[in-house]
Amino acid sequence: MDFALDEELQAIYDESAKIAATFDDDYWAQHDEKHEFPWEFYNAFAEQGWIGILVPEQYGGAGLGCLHAGVLLNAVAHSAGAQNAASTLHLSIFGMGPVIHHGSEDLKRRTLPPTASGELHVSFGVTEDDAGTDTSRIRTFAREDGDRFIVNGKKVWNTKAQQAQKILLLARTTPREECAKPLQGLTLFLADLDRDHCEIREIPKCGRNAVNSNEVYIEDLPVSKADVVGEVGRGFYHLLDGLNPERIVIAAEAVGIGRRALDVATHYARERIVFNRPIGQNQAIAHPLAESLSELEAADLLWQKAAWAYDHGKPAGPLANMAKLRCSEAAFNACDRAMQVFGGFGYAKEFNVERYWRESRMGRIAPISNEMVRNFIAEHVLKLPRSY
Repeated sequence: MDFALDEELQAIYDESAKIAATFDDDYWAQHDEKHEFPWEFYNAFAEQGWIGILVPEQYGGAGLGCLHAGVLLNAVAHSAGAQNAASTLHLSIFGMGPVIHHGSEDLKRRTLPPTASGELHVSFGVTEDDAGTDTSRIRTFAREDGDRFIVNGKKVWNTKAQQAQKILLLARTTPREECAKPLQGLTLFLADLDRDHCEIREIPKCGRNAVNSNEVYIEDLPVSKADVVGEVGRGFYHLLDGLNPERIVIAAEAVGIGRRALDVATHYARERIVFNRPIGQNQAIAHPLAESLSELEAADLLWQKAAWAYDHGKPAGPLANMAKLRCSEAAFNACDRAMQVFGGFGYAKEFNVERYWRESRMGRIAPISNEMVRNFIAEHVLKLPRSY
């Protein structure tokens, strides 16, 4: 069994890391502080064709797999940009999975080439504040009207909605009470994010502020039937082709963030002299860092296994969820320990460790909480009774 990255994967990692390294901590701290989208960073990757890494070759992309995308985003998150940098790219990279797998030929031809080039920005419109993780209870409704649907509702946590031209929108087309199963009757649309029908409000949040999160209020938004992704009423099942890869790449990014924090903490522990000795000579400093290294190494293998399973058409849901759980926990532990190594300076913005810490915390909540991941593993892998 060979655990080394092959030549292609290593080249992806090296080139991505090289581009990301040109954007330093000052760049990201300023963009985070000012809530400015990092266009220079995004365009640097778009110009090299990295946005289309998953888009099939016939539509202008590279036609590569989830493992390749994970390697790219792992390298990006290992840079000074951490989650800000990864989030700038990852929705553009994986978010169109449902269109790739279930979209009509017309829809693919209209939307995948500009996705691959980086011209088309798409926001994810699934979550609603009164439904939470119970997607079957979303209220956004699409009413059939001739050759189109009219959509009304509200979505929350829409990443990059400020920049997006389209929204991958999940809406009810049949009331829940009329469906045989709760997750039936949902339809997925690749809709225009028409500002005449959509009001976008940014959500103030703890971290990752260079990439906005938003509430989207939708009023009488017309969506052509040509923009339905897959079958009407089966949108949730089509969406799964975006959810599992999302959890895998989020896991890959988390490991990158953890490694970034570990790098800066170990460097500081070697250089910082207190009581006439480097603080890294003290086991109270050295042991937590060693613990994080071992946790990150194990987590790194798990997300790669999940990506391999997805790319080979094997059941990837359990592995994707386990990878997201273990990688997000390992990343947060590494960032928290890094803050402790810096002592009071870890709390200061000057050293950037607090920014890595804030961004790593998100991984334990989004795109699904680690508590719900544990529920999934208990019920669907261990076959224990459902707890909720």
